[in-house]
Amino acid sequence: MITKITVLAIYVALLFLIGILASRRVKSMSDYYLGGKKMGFWAVAFSARATGESGWLLIGLTGMGAIAGYSGYWVVAGELLGVFISWQFMAKRFKIRSDEYKAITIPDYLQSHFKSSTNTLRIISASVLVVFVVIYVASQMDVTGIAFESMLGIDYRIGVLVGFSIVLIYIFIGGFVAAVWSDMFQGILMFIGLVLLPIVVWFSMDHGAGITEGLNTIDPTLTQIMGRSDDGWMNLFTIIGFSMIGLGFLGSPQVYVRFMSIKSENEIDKGKWVALLFTLLTDAAAVTIGILARIYFTSEGQDPEAVLGTGGEDVLSLITNEFLPTILVAIFIAIVLSAIMSTIDSLLILASSAITRDFYQKIFRPDIKDEDLTNFSRLVTVGMALVALGIAILLYYLYPDRQIFWIMIFGWSGIAATFCPVIILSLFWKGYTEKGAIASMITGFASVIVFKFVFSNMEGIGKYFVELDVLAPSFALAMIVGYIVSKMFPNKGIKDL
Repeated sequence: MITKITVLAIYVALLFLIGILASRRVKSMSDYYLGGKKMGFWAVAFSARATGESGWLLIGLTGMGAIAGYSGYWVVAGELLGVFISWQFMAKRFKIRSDEYKAITIPDYLQSHFKSSTNTLRIISASVLVVFVVIYVASQMDVTGIAFESMLGIDYRIGVLVGFSIVLIYIFIGGFVAAVWSDMFQGILMFIGLVLLPIVVWFSMDHGAGITEGLNTIDPTLTQIMGRSDDGWMNLFTIIGFSMIGLGFLGSPQVYVRFMSIKSENEIDKGKWVALLFTLLTDAAAVTIGILARIYFTSEGQDPEAVLGTGGEDVLSLITNEFLPTILVAIFIAIVLSAIMSTIDSLLILASSAITRDFYQKIFRPDIKDEDLTNFSRLVTVGMALVALGIAILLYYLYPDRQIFWIMIFGWSGIAATFCPVIILSLFWKGYTEKGAIASMITGFASVIVFKFVFSNMEGIGKYFVELDVLAPSFALAMIVGYIVSKMFPNKGIKDL
């Protein structure tokens, strides 16, 4: 235990050092929220990927790999495609336009793009952002508590409070620069740890009888890449649900503010390859870790969740404690916290910007200078964090059997379904109007809730929507409604670059 605590203390000290160094670059709102738009491609690529992956990669995706088997690799394929499309076709366009608009936040970009004369679009986008960001941050804090409990034997509530305090302090000090620099540091840890762990486990298992043979011995359906069900429609919905998780990379604000912050569009071409390699290797490694854990820790006819935890959330803890020496287990605990913290910091700054700039400054105090808002923005960040902390504690008490993977995906899907269709259509279709954008956002927001709590509970078809999850149908509806409303209420003057 002393070794683990020592390693964690060193890790936390490094984060605080990053925060202190970053604070020297924070002289304005642009610095606090975008690093003055001077970030390099290495930092942006690692930060974007670490933020996009979060704690669900290490806790959620490893567990899902153990439960789903080979079909879990559809998540890898979907994420890889989403990252490629985002960096290859969207990032440069978005960077050029956001620079032209002098945008600091996503609502800034939307307001300028549609030449909006009212604050309706800004209010809706900022409101939705705050709601789903807080839910997503709460799920990340929830994972923090689980990680401390399963990997350190520390009470869940203490773990949540410790994680909350760590991330809040270095964000409070250094803002966006601290978030990006720490994300890069944490992303490197995640990358190294995830890629090496399955290799170590595989050789430690003496190769066994082979992965496919091992899974077939436990349950032959685990090796069915096209799904584990006898129902073909169920398998199709499962594959779509897994692979469409990558849609979230096509405009989610926590990722796209990174493109705003990069110092030039030329850096995007370099960052693309870093992001793709990171995604391919870490996601594939996470699913593989889960599969190896299923082979090693479970047997035929055994309930995997009875051994590996709800949704397989204990996979990483079990496999590191079984195969790694104490010092490396401690490092892996730091890696898990890295994945979680890298998302929490980015999301808190995102939510803070929505309230500080998009509500307070742009609507109520347009006369106030950016420099006068830096301290206020820090206080808002603390407030958002406290709300998320409260939700995380409620989740712990009210839903003890919650599945981490899907709680995180719900928050991720809410942000993605609301913003991604709007970003895509604004970049590629000059006929897209402000009314169409508002319709898209409202549809995406509402659809996530409806598909999650209504369609999933319908008799007969509900089970299919459970597998499909909420992102793909909500995303599609938001695109369609935005197109229809723009056609119904066209207007002129939208600039097409």
